[in-house]
Parts: sequence; structure tokens; C-alpha cells
Amino acid sequence: MTTIAVLGAGKIGEALLSGVLAAGRNPDDLMLTERYPERAAQLEKNYGVRAVDTATAARQADVLVIAVKPQDIEPLLAELAELIDARTLVISLCAGLPTALYERRLPEGVPVVRVMPNTPMLVGEAMSVISAGSHASEAHLAVAEELLGSVGKVLRVAETQQDAVTALSGSGPAYFFYLVEAMIDAGILLGLPRPMVTELITQSAAGAARMLRDSGEHPVSLREAVTSPGGTTIMAIRELENHGVRAALIAAIEAARDRSVQLGRAHED
Repeated sequence: MTTIAVLGAGKIGEALLSGVLAAGRNPDDLMLTERYPERAAQLEKNYGVRAVDTATAARQADVLVIAVKPQDIEPLLAELAELIDARTLVISLCAGLPTALYERRLPEGVPVVRVMPNTPMLVGEAMSVISAGSHASEAHLAVAEELLGSVGKVLRVAETQQDAVTALSGSGPAYFFYLVEAMIDAGILLGLPRPMVTELITQSAAGAARMLRDSGEHPVSLREAVTSPGGTTIMAIRELENHGVRAALIAAIEAARDRSVQLGRAHED
């Protein structure tokens, strides 16, 4: 059985642990690292997974899932470089960091799979996108797909598309939360109580997302079905267009893509 260590058991790391355990993996085949001893102890108690140091994880695990913040990657890779070889699969969940960075810092031949997940992993509804590094095989991608498939959907893309993916699905939940926040504020402005508004908008968002996923229809068709001639919806859409909401959203996603590129370049030699 493959032994997996999650290096950096923050929210995303914990969500992945929870998902693979729910999918039936034995806790004895999992390890985690966590910089705060109290949190490490709590995670051990909650999941029955061993909390270890980085050296122990690197020596004992077949797969290292790196879920630290991008700014913490350099010291971690420096430590791992002395501990692993080409038999260890590295799966990176760090936004913006290319597989080439890992391949430069780690021993020759170490296979790396780059992953861009998102926070709906916390409820088993992640959209994760994976790309193979130069030493990663079909078998390595299959391991990553199995792991990430326990917490949502998984797609493969060329690594050249990862920065765009980061801007769309990686950051995407924040755009929806932002829109919902604005709609809740509007409801309060119109005189409705916050609990009622929150329920109205949350259920509307959940229903709309399910229609998009399950109907197979284009979003334009779904929107037009709500937009009656001379009705309330078309008046709202006109205001959104007048205020440049579509253009602003496109510009925002481009800015997120550019930032992802910058994060990767920050570690270039």
C-alpha cells in the first residue's frame, strides 16, 4: 500500500486527509506535518493520522503532498533535497509554483505533479487541475487523480495552462462569494432581514450551480430563460452591463493569472 504524507496540514491539507480517509484509505498509510504542535495533536486525535517531522515523512512516504504556502517552499525543498530520490512522488498543491522549480531543487529524476485545487475541497466539491512534470509518468498522474478524486473533480491540463486555471477555478470561489456578499447587501438595502436574505441567495446560488452542472445547457440559455421581455431581470442585467461588471470580471481574472505567473517567477534562479 502506498504511504502518503501531507506536508503542511492547513485547511487544504486537512481537507485532503479527510477526503482520502472517507474514501476508505487506512489512517496507518497516512502522515502529516504541521508546524504548530497543538494543531498537530488535534489532527492526530481527529483523524488517527500520525503527525511527524519533515525528515520522517520524507524517509517513510512514497508520496509527498506539499501543501505549504508558496513563500515557505524554498526551505522545505532544501530539506527534502537531502532526503528523497526518484522513487518519491511529489504532488504540489502550491499556487503558481511550476514543476521546474521542484526539479531544479530536488534530486535528478524526482517525479512532480502540479495541482491547482480550490477551497470547495473542504466540502468534497473541489475542482482540481493536474499537470505532469518532465519526470512524471501516467502512473504518477493516476496516483494524483485518485487522491484528488476523493475530494471532488479532477482534470488534466498542460502545465502552460495552469496560471489561467489558477485565475479561474483556483480563485473562482472567491468571485462567487464576492457576488453573493454584494447580493446580500442589496437585500438588506431593500429592507429584508439578513438571515432571510442569506437563505434566499445561498439557495439560489446552489440551485443555479446545479442547473449549470446537470442540465448541459449553455449559461446564456439558462440566463435567457429567466429574462422575460420588459421584466425585472432584464432591467438588472442592463444595470450590470452599464456598470461594466462583465469587463471588470474579465480584467480581474487576467490580473489573477498575471499574479500566478509572478509567483512562479519569484523563485527563478
